[in-house]
Amino acid sequence: MGRILVVDDEPDLRFILRRFFTRAGHEVTEAGDGAAALASVHQSPPDLVVTDMMMPVMGGVELIRRLRADPVTTSIPILSVSGDWQLAVDADTALAKPYLRTEILAAAEELLQQGRGTK
Repeated sequence: MGRILVVDDEPDLRFILRRFFTRAGHEVTEAGDGAAALASVHQSPPDLVVTDMMMPVMGGVELIRRLRADPVTTSIPILSVSGDWQLAVDADTALAKPYLRTEILAAAEELLQQGRGTK
C-alpha cells in the first residue's frame, strides 16, 4: 500500500481521511497547512498528497505550485479535495467537497497505481 500525506486545516476532516486511508491499508501522515506539508514532504516523501485548497499560512494552490517546481517532488501525485475544485489547476485529480468515501478511495488508489497521472 501507499504512504499518503493528508493536508487540511480542519482537524476533523484530517481525522476522517486518516480513517478512510488507514482502513484501506495505507500509512497516513498529516499536515494542517501547506507550509507544514512541504516540511513533511522533504523529511519523508509520500507516495500521494491529498490536499485541501483553501487553508491559512499556505494554501493548496501554493503547495501544489511548489511541489511541481521542485525536481525532487514534481512527480508526487496530488489529489485535491476542495469546495472549489477549480482551484486545483496542477493537481492530478480533483474532487469537490462533499465527496463519498468510495470516491476518494478510488481516486487515491488510481493515483497510487499509476504514479503521477494526467491532469
